Amino acid sequence: MSCRRADLRRVGGVIALVAGVMTMTGSGPMAQDLAEVWTFDRLDSLGGHPTTVLGSPRVIDTPLGKAIEFDGVDDALLVGVHPLAGAATFTWEAVFRPDGGARAQRWFHLQEDGSDNRMLFEIRVAGAQWFLDAFAYSNGQEKALINKDALHPLGQWHHVAAVYDGTTYSNYVDGVKQLDFPIALAPQKAGRTSVGVRVTLVDYFKGAIHSSRFTRRALTPAEFTGVR
Repeated sequence: MSCRRADLRRVGGVIALVAGVMTMTGSGPMAQDLAEVWTFDRLDSLGGHPTTVLGSPRVIDTPLGKAIEFDGVDDALLVGVHPLAGAATFTWEAVFRPDGGARAQRWFHLQEDGSDNRMLFEIRVAGAQWFLDAFAYSNGQEKALINKDALHPLGQWHHVAAVYDGTTYSNYVDGVKQLDFPIALAPQKAGRTSVGVRVTLVDYFKGAIHSSRFTRRALTPAEFTGVR
């Protein structure tokens, strides 16, 4: 009996190890809860993915740590992956500092290859303040979540999030919901990302970005990274 128990313990250990590897590599049933984090502390890669650098964005020191600053004219980073491809539900977060500039800025764009399906973080500058536009388009279904009355100061660090729980699309600034809307958003396929500008290279961003997290489930505000 003792040998049999020892064998069972060994089998259990192997199962636990395999489950752990599957979770870490994103190939197991727990992979949907895994988050991909992009830290903006270097120009040559984001989240381990190589970048193409446009213009002269630069790594800067901030109270939050390293960040990348964009000049609002021709600075951008292009990445050959869509970090939320295949996600039926998701939370897309970013910590950034808008510094003014043009009224309309498409500063973070996830684009499916071969279609119009896309997700964007945008801002609209209104004097010394801004408001968030979180846009999603999927197979003919689209929504721009814009609350023009929810204004926030420029020149400060903010956390933003777009959340989809399978039925409702919501956006948040600093943990406070700005708007929500019922919509059916089909998972997007593989694609690419532009940071600091729309994929079509219009509407450049003036400011800095510290980090972004992509989670394949709907998080609550209590689970957001926040500004830290």
